[in-house]
Amino acid sequence: MSLHIESRGAGAPLLLIHGWGMHCGIWGNVVTHLAQHFRVHCVDLPGYGASSIIAQYDLDGLVQRLSEYWYAEHGDEPLALCGWSLGGQIALRWALHASHQIDKLVLVATTPSFVQRSDWECAMAANTLHEFSVALLENHALTLKRFIALQVRGSEHERELLTDLRARLFSRGEPNIAALRGGLEILRNTDLRAVLPQITQATLVIAGERDVLALPAASRYLEQQLPNAQLFNIKGASHAPFLSHPDIFVQRIEAFLNG
Repeated sequence: MSLHIESRGAGAPLLLIHGWGMHCGIWGNVVTHLAQHFRVHCVDLPGYGASSIIAQYDLDGLVQRLSEYWYAEHGDEPLALCGWSLGGQIALRWALHASHQIDKLVLVATTPSFVQRSDWECAMAANTLHEFSVALLENHALTLKRFIALQVRGSEHERELLTDLRARLFSRGEPNIAALRGGLEILRNTDLRAVLPQITQATLVIAGERDVLALPAASRYLEQQLPNAQLFNIKGASHAPFLSHPDIFVQRIEAFLNG
């Protein structure tokens, strides 16, 4: 099973992990700017872009595939992870599963639980995610387009961002339907709140103040529960701050990773 990773730049390694429905091309010009300071690796998660699907499509299965790949290619060299949305949950799980591999974490528009639970209200309603699952079976292309519209809702330059995201969405082919369904199951079932105090790596939490998918309250919770975390809110940003506010996004990551 192949895992497609693109690498640019030189310096300390930084791996970028995209979110549900996307591929590594979603990072855009951010990669070029980060590669001026770091050795940037951009991964297509299994079932997306040029990466093959895996049999065990759950959070642990994804982490195991990434962890094994990194060890096979780079041995025990520690790296920093930057995970966006679902990619942030993968980064958190990886930091817990193989803490010796992970030096620092950058969590972008991430939440420990994407759906509401009896004691967790700062998330989307469970039936909203269920509706996406049902719609995915009927028309996955249309469902993905609806989802990216939610990602930019309320952001500055919302119309331009939506046009940009739509252009990138299928630029590397359509994702595997099993990967899409498996990813929604991860979003539905994952609740990392209980393990956050065990994740001790230095962490930068980047939040969009207008995010309707990973609510700002969830970002504050991450800052409070992770032992070595700091929170940075980007004003005017929603769920994709690296696209809407790339300059401040890169500057903040650079300062954090070099600090």
